[in-house]
Formats: sequence, structure tokens, C-alpha cells
Amino acid sequence: MDLGSDLLLVTGASGWLGRAVLNALVNGLPDSPQLGLPIPGLRIRALVLPGEERSLAGISRDIDVVTGDLRSPLDGIRLCSGGRGATLLHLAGIIHPQRVREFHDVNVRGTVNALSAAVECGVRRAVVMSSNSPLGCNPHPDHVFDEDSPYHPYMGYGRSKMEMERRVAEFQAGGRIETVVVRAPWFYGPFQPPRQTLFFTMIRDGKAPIVGGGDNLRSMAYTDNLAQGILLAAATPHAKGRTYWIADRRPYSMNEIVDTVERLLETEFGRPCAHRRLRLPGIASEVALLADKALQAVGLYQQKIHVLSEMNKTIACTVARAERELGYAPAIALEEGMRRSLRWMDERGMLPA
Repeated sequence: MDLGSDLLLVTGASGWLGRAVLNALVNGLPDSPQLGLPIPGLRIRALVLPGEERSLAGISRDIDVVTGDLRSPLDGIRLCSGGRGATLLHLAGIIHPQRVREFHDVNVRGTVNALSAAVECGVRRAVVMSSNSPLGCNPHPDHVFDEDSPYHPYMGYGRSKMEMERRVAEFQAGGRIETVVVRAPWFYGPFQPPRQTLFFTMIRDGKAPIVGGGDNLRSMAYTDNLAQGILLAAATPHAKGRTYWIADRRPYSMNEIVDTVERLLETEFGRPCAHRRLRLPGIASEVALLADKALQAVGLYQQKIHVLSEMNKTIACTVARAERELGYAPAIALEEGMRRSLRWMDERGMLPA
């Protein structure tokens, strides 16, 4: 794989996805023929928030760690300094803030600052991480999003990511830098945050919420699949100016997701499960949606209410363009991905007893 330079710049390096991508760069992706081995001679410079410097120590001590916050334009310059011809993986963002204004401050203004710094320092290409949220929820259960689906943003996060994508397009259209936008849905895999651990605990305890019948589909992205797509977007010349959905090859129903985790916990990790679900009528998500809108209208955000508002929705995409244009080949599907997630937790004493 040729990135066009021996320097790779990464924002959001201490996050769930950031650490997964860095691990793929340092150790290779055994399930990906193109990325099975580390890139020889690659230098990695990673931006982390102050106080998170040690988060990358378990991946590699050779990563050049820069502390800063992209809400400050100067911190973007510090990251990109000397980066002529380099590639930027802009993975930083905020999903569950305390205040709604943080969506714009981090996801929009932070991205503009990162790209402006990259342009000033001569960076060649920026791969920018987006989400399913700019497109919202599928209009009917049999629908799947592709890259030409229209914007219909879901709440404050979706609006911020839509605005971010539009700003990225302006940089590309102005010829200031090559850009590629990657949209990912709900992802899972090693380096997970506490909210994902809580999800597994709820499944074990019989408290996993199933809203409505549980047959609504959700696209998901195992983190190694997502890392593969991001790195292919960085290295594929004709990807410039393009947008790609990156996810597992097919979506899964909420019932399948919960059933898979429950089965693995019991049969492979010796964790007895309650074999119950917290079954809620579909209207529970609609009530949560109204509450979420009311809170966000006054600048407040409550993670559990927001997540509940989506639980009865179909959010599904196709990865056909990425397969066709990038050679993307998601080798890991739900059962193996969840198995690896649980094993990673078990090895660190994080698996619920």
C-alpha cells in the first residue's frame, strides 16, 4: 500500500476508532490481503487530547504523540507541521456530548481547523470520518442507503456531520486538498468505550432493550473492517472527492445482534445469561425522540434518551461502491467480530462476571 509519503497524521487517535486504526497500521490487518503487514518505514504522528497521552502506549511507543484540541487552530498546525505530501486521517469527533453546541464546535469547526492546517502545511489528502446520522433513518424497512441518498439529518449530531461533509466538499471543490469522506454506522470491536461494555452487561442481565419486534435492521462495522476501508480510502488515487459507506457486508436485525452476543457469552466465555429482553413497544422510541428533541432545543443532551430514540429504527447501508472502487472486502461479520470483542474484554478483565 502506497500512501504517497512516509508520514501519516491522525486525529482522534485516543478514541475507540483511532486506536483501532493505529493498531492496524502498526501490526497489520491479518484478514485483509492488501494490509496484512505494516507499511514499511511509515511514521505516524497522532493528536490526542491533553491527559490522554498514555492511551497509545500499548499500541506502539514509536508513535509521535502531539497533545492538543482541534477547536484551537494552532493545535492543528502543530499536528500538520512539516507534513508536505502527507496524508491526514481525521477521525476526531464527538458523538455524545454534554451540551449540544459541542457538536458544532468539534465536528464542524474542529474539522475546518484540521483541514485548514493541512492545506497550510501542504498535506496531500485528508480522509474524513463521518456517520450515518447525516442521512438519518431509512424511510422504510426494505430501504438501504447508498452514497447518493439525500441528506435527512438525525438531530444535532446528524446536522453537525452534514455541515461537516459540506465543508469538506468545499475544500475539495476549491482544489485546496484531496478529500475522501467515509461514513460508518454503529461500530464494534476492541478498544471499545464503557458504553459498549454496558451494552454487553445489559444483555447478560436480561435488560437489553428490544423496541418493537426487534426485526429492524442496523448496519454495523467491525473496527478492523472499518480500519481497512479508511486505509484504502487514503491510498486509492481515484478515491479523491468521493464518499464511501464502510460497514460489514450486510446489516443485522436487533434480535440477531442481541442473540449473538448472548450465545457467545454463554457458550464460549462461560457467562450465564438471564435469557430475557427488556421489551418495549415501538412508541417508547417515539416518546424518547420527542424528549430528545425537547432537550436538544434548549441545548442539552442525554445519551440514554438519544440512543433509545433510535432503537426501533432501520439504519442500513450498502458498501457496494467501496467494494467496487476501493477493493474493500469486509472479512469479519457479526459473530466473529463479537467473539473478538468479547475476547479482548476477557483478556483485560473487563468482561462482566
